[in-house]
Amino acid sequence: VQLQASGGGLVQPGGSLRLSCATSGHRWGTSGMAWFRRRPGQDREYVGGISPDGVRTRYADSVKGRFTISRENNKNTMFLQMSDLKLEDTAVYYCTIGRSPHYEANDRGYDWWGQGTQVTVSS
Repeated sequence: VQLQASGGGLVQPGGSLRLSCATSGHRWGTSGMAWFRRRPGQDREYVGGISPDGVRTRYADSVKGRFTISRENNKNTMFLQMSDLKLEDTAVYYCTIGRSPHYEANDRGYDWWGQGTQVTVSS
């Protein structure tokens, strides 16, 4: 199973970015997916997740109302739309998928991880 995250870059505070996570080699429809991030000098943290059918989402309090996760199952792709970006959103963002429908914060529920994409918020 391979995951390829893309879409990171440099953005000013208040700006927006859309990250994508393309997967291959896995049966998509029964798996929960999520985004995590690692901010400089900090542990990896949960950003949010989405159910296998794409109907239910969950977000960390720090991004709630600013970030939106979606998925296109026919394209095996998940997205993270980030708006109103803040300096503290600077991080490497990772997408992940598991064998189960799990899409919550416990990272032990995921089996495969992408390589990460850098998001830098700076003026």
